Amino acid sequence: MEFADVVRRRRMVRDYDPDRPVPPEVRERLLAHAIRAPSAGFTQGWAFLVLESPEERDLFWSVTASDGAPDAWLTRMRRAPLLVVPLSSKDAYLDRYAEPDKGWTDRDEARWPVPYWDVDAGMAALMVLLTAVDEGLGACLFGIPAERVDPFRDAFGIPATHRPVGVVSVGYPGDGDRRSPSLKRGRRGLDEVVHRGRWGAAG
Repeated sequence: MEFADVVRRRRMVRDYDPDRPVPPEVRERLLAHAIRAPSAGFTQGWAFLVLESPEERDLFWSVTASDGAPDAWLTRMRRAPLLVVPLSSKDAYLDRYAEPDKGWTDRDEARWPVPYWDVDAGMAALMVLLTAVDEGLGACLFGIPAERVDPFRDAFGIPATHRPVGVVSVGYPGDGDRRSPSLKRGRRGLDEVVHRGRWGAAG
């Protein structure tokens, strides 16, 4: 598939065929492409929790979903045969930039205008999303509710050095997949978001 087609066809898929697992070789390509994402200082301070057995996925949903009967969104999302959780490590970046070739002599977090550890993990997640399209799969990036992060950590033994930046569900699209109503807002055009040379100077 041409890259332009991959980009054009990428969308968030929220329903999956529960009877079609992601082939192991495809899962490995998803992960191999994830670690090709750029990272500040080539720190590569990411990690990926892969959940694909029914027991692992059931545990994930039991500790991250709200109590009570699942709504339609959760019912469809739980059918995903593969969940990939990208995790970021702030410590890895603070350590890397205190190394001699970077010129800083401390691990002061104030030097960072934005948390690039999260940015880089997000870019790795995007590589998974794009690879899924190229492989004929569907995928969706969603977040773990703030109040559920600690139970998630406890359930899967996530160390304090890492935090989840989202979850990517992957699988073959199911019959119940429908486009998000948010898409009715329309995609903003280049003339609305591009500023050339100075803010407010469109073109």
